Amino acid sequence: MRDLLLGIGFGLISAATLSLSAVALSLQYSVTSVPNFAHGELMTVGAYAAYVTQQHTHSVPLELLAAIAAGGLLAYLINGFVLQPYSRRGAKTVTLFVLTIVVSFVVQALLELFFGGANVSFSLNSDTAFAVGPFLFTTQNLIVIGAALLIMVLLHALLMYTPFGKSQRAVADSPELARYCGINAARVVRLTWLLAGAIAGLAGWVLAASIGSFGPGLGYSFLLPTFAAAVVGGIGRPYGAMLGAVVVGIATEVSALYIPPDYKESVAFGLLIITLLFRPNGLLGVVRPARTATA
Repeated sequence: MRDLLLGIGFGLISAATLSLSAVALSLQYSVTSVPNFAHGELMTVGAYAAYVTQQHTHSVPLELLAAIAAGGLLAYLINGFVLQPYSRRGAKTVTLFVLTIVVSFVVQALLELFFGGANVSFSLNSDTAFAVGPFLFTTQNLIVIGAALLIMVLLHALLMYTPFGKSQRAVADSPELARYCGINAARVVRLTWLLAGAIAGLAGWVLAASIGSFGPGLGYSFLLPTFAAAVVGGIGRPYGAMLGAVVVGIATEVSALYIPPDYKESVAFGLLIITLLFRPNGLLGVVRPARTATA
């Protein structure tokens, strides 16, 4: 029983990181319906930005700002200079998806060119573990969980109580109807990409700090659990992504008690397959009409 509780505790830590990544992916997908295969690179660029900042300043707040800014900027550029020119020409969703795959490999190659293929060391101040109820956490773990919860609360407030949030939800539901109502859908799409990239950059910082070292493939290796969490919760539904992250995070970490840890990602893949078979719209998903990522 103690091992099971420890596994659940580790699962909550994984879920915190996974929720940031999955929510960012779902947020972007909600207004474009384009699966972003370069999502992992938003995380990786955020992690490298934090790493460079750490080398020069050793300031955690500046690392956070650098990760957020780098992820947001890359996402904004991907949308504005890669996807939108093709989207305006009427490119199909599969074409835009393939473009994100190309971007993924290009960004990975550029990162390897500038930083090399070897892992770089990145960690916060080490601390000791202590019990929180039946779970075992470190101060860093609690910071990660707290940061994830704070981002979720702020995102909820943004989406529910601000003019941008109302416009974003309107475009996510029906971009055509939103345009008829006078909403600048193009601006909403751009800002949503920026916001999603910023959250993904933060997720990259959290993931890198949790692992302690990383390389150009950091985000790419985290892409399967991210997609699994987003799909399990309901792709395009940020709140569903939060739920999916908890399910996938706990399931993968608890499974590591019974199977070799190297195979725990297969549990995420299994949850993804089961969801697509029996509830393809996810736990909180709804059926949405197909559309292209016009802006």
